[in-house]
Amino acid sequence: MTPSASTVLFLLTFLPLGWGQRSNADDGRSSCGHCDLLLSCNCSHAGFTRVPMVTSQALRLDLSFNSITVVTDGDLTGHAQLRALDLHGNRLSTIHPSAFDSLWSLEELDLSENQLTALNHLWFRKLVALQKLNLLNNPYRHLGSPPVFQKLVSLRNLVLGGPALEELRRQDLCGVTQLEELTVEANNLARYDSGTFADIWPLGRVTLSLHGPFIQNVTLASAVLGDVSYPETPLTLKDLHLIGNESVQPFRESARKRIRDLSLRNLSTSDESIVNFLVVLDGVPLSSLYLEDITLTGEGRWEKASWTDHKGLDEIFIRNVVVLDVFKFTSFLELKFLLNYPRKVSVINTMVFVTPCPTSQLLVNLQYLDLTDNLLTDLTVAESLCEKNKTLKELRVLNISGNALKSLSKISHLVSKLTKLTHLDISRNGYSSMPSSCPWPATLRYLNISRAKLNIITPCLPKSLEVLDLSNNDLKCFTLPLPALKELHLSGNKLLRLPEGHLFPILQTLAMQSNRVNMFNQSDLQSYGRLENLQAGQNKFFCSCDFVTFFQSQLKGGGDLKLSDGEDSYTCDSPFSLQGEPVGQVHLQLIMCHRVLFVSVSCGCSLFVGVVLSVLLWQFHVFWYLKMTWAWLKAKRSSQHRQRRREDEGCESLLSFDAFVSYSERDAGWVENFLVPELEEPREADSGSPSSPQPLTLCLHKRDFLPGQWIVDNIMSAIERSRRTVFVLSENFVQSDWCRYELDFSHFWLFDAGGDAAILILLEPLSKDDVPKRFCKLRKLMSSTTYLEWPQEEERREEFWRSLRNALR
Repeated sequence: MTPSASTVLFLLTFLPLGWGQRSNADDGRSSCGHCDLLLSCNCSHAGFTRVPMVTSQALRLDLSFNSITVVTDGDLTGHAQLRALDLHGNRLSTIHPSAFDSLWSLEELDLSENQLTALNHLWFRKLVALQKLNLLNNPYRHLGSPPVFQKLVSLRNLVLGGPALEELRRQDLCGVTQLEELTVEANNLARYDSGTFADIWPLGRVTLSLHGPFIQNVTLASAVLGDVSYPETPLTLKDLHLIGNESVQPFRESARKRIRDLSLRNLSTSDESIVNFLVVLDGVPLSSLYLEDITLTGEGRWEKASWTDHKGLDEIFIRNVVVLDVFKFTSFLELKFLLNYPRKVSVINTMVFVTPCPTSQLLVNLQYLDLTDNLLTDLTVAESLCEKNKTLKELRVLNISGNALKSLSKISHLVSKLTKLTHLDISRNGYSSMPSSCPWPATLRYLNISRAKLNIITPCLPKSLEVLDLSNNDLKCFTLPLPALKELHLSGNKLLRLPEGHLFPILQTLAMQSNRVNMFNQSDLQSYGRLENLQAGQNKFFCSCDFVTFFQSQLKGGGDLKLSDGEDSYTCDSPFSLQGEPVGQVHLQLIMCHRVLFVSVSCGCSLFVGVVLSVLLWQFHVFWYLKMTWAWLKAKRSSQHRQRRREDEGCESLLSFDAFVSYSERDAGWVENFLVPELEEPREADSGSPSSPQPLTLCLHKRDFLPGQWIVDNIMSAIERSRRTVFVLSENFVQSDWCRYELDFSHFWLFDAGGDAAILILLEPLSKDDVPKRFCKLRKLMSSTTYLEWPQEEERREEFWRSLRNALR
């Protein structure tokens, strides 16, 4: 290959790579890698100022609450698989016309809470799959022209408007043919072309905020309501302030369209407006009326509306009512005519202390009554539940939680007359005790007495219960049999263990969270014949071996029983070393789980090792060495003490004997008859000798050991004061205990003296194998040192004595 061709190939290979790297560097975009296994990328609250780079396989991208100001044409290129894009809560003011062109599969787009002053139809021209679009709270005054939603043929959920929206024109929603939900915030709307919303059909739920139009432009508000009111369309109106008769007139358009489902939220109204509202809806087949977050500015004078007809009402829902002038306010009793026919009535958090109970056969259709979070007492609840008549005989569900009730006996007597009652919620009241027996309707299946002050359970509870909630009380035990019970909730009490399962033969769900249970085992759960769901987390578990093994092998192992509160809520409280650890992840040591077995095996192994070691020590005479070392040290210490005393007295250390004779008592005859006379007694010179041999001084234990002194000290002293040690070896010597002592200490003395002080005399043939093996030094001497043998022939004995004298000298 020529040099020029190589250069061209190099440029073609590396220049594109360099351009790509430079492009990424110049782009200045950060990357976001917070994507889960479902390809959902959460880049929210990350401080991005530009759209970050994420994987091209992402299906959902959350960029909310950043500081993004612009979306360029290349920021989202390559994300054809993206299903949802959230840009809510940024500072977005500029979007390139083709920024979303590559998002063919996008189904959800949130551009709310930004700085978009104008909407561009080019943004949405390629989003044919878009189903949900949120444009709320941007500073645009109108939707723009040409129609921005014309290409969104799949759109089903549309949210638009904000404080700046002032105009809605006839062609603005051109192309939007049907919606499941429409939300429009137009509190400052000043212009509305009649029919703007009319072309949307079918139209699902509609939510409108029309604070300004209801006060300043009734005609405009009427036109809007006229376009969105249908019998099949639930209508919600927010942020209204109704004053007098005029502000209520827009509801005539809804009444004319025979609306059936109406909700009013964040409503401020006067007495006159309420009366006029009910008059406007007179005879309308309204079936559901929801009133939430209501502020009453009047005094409760509503008697003028009592003649109106609302027979079609099936459900009334009232929640969160505030009375501004509570001292002038009469009551809600003048609205009791509204309770004539509905099947469901909810009056929640409205400061009601009593609900009316008519004397006629009204309320016969009432099946659901919710009086949560009011001011009912044991006295007023009797009137509310019609104690003196049977006008609530169809009632099936009763919720009077969060009131000021204190007598469980009283409420049980009241509901016992409700012969069709199946659900009763009397939680968050002040019950502190439970009577021994209580009357209940035979149909009662669900009972909630949670968040009270009960500390003991009695047979007051009905046997017909299928669901019982006693959570967040002060119970320490539960021993009441309930044969029909399927769900039992006892969380937040002080129970130390699970209730016995045989009390609830068909129980399927048991909640025991936040009690004082420290463990449970297989036998505890086997007593529940049909238990499928257990919630026992957030207890103070003692992570013993049995509990941890059971938990990990049975519950975590995929058995029939499910832990619906999650394994992470089961943590160890003790022992201290495992505190806070999830039970499912604990790994206990063998010594903790099998202590008896471990101790038994350890003791057995230790005993075996001890026996083997003892045998080895005995075999190698270690005990003897230790014993003799100790005795040698003691004796040597005594010798050193005597030496220092002689030095203190100024005496020289003199040797007293030429030899210490170690022999067996059975060989004493030979020593006394042969050895002593030959060596100690003077002899006449032989005829050929220049002079006679000099007598020697021998140390014998019989005559030279000091009486009364420790024998070991005598032996040591004799060995130390002798130039040589003569061992008279024989079978008797080896068997003699005293000779063995003398051998022992001579053995140590040999180490101290360097090994030249011993003379061996064999009275009879004796090999080194006959000497005990523990006297290794002596056996070595017998192998390496010449020893004298006592001759049996008379003529050889003279030579023996001459050799012995030479050795001693």
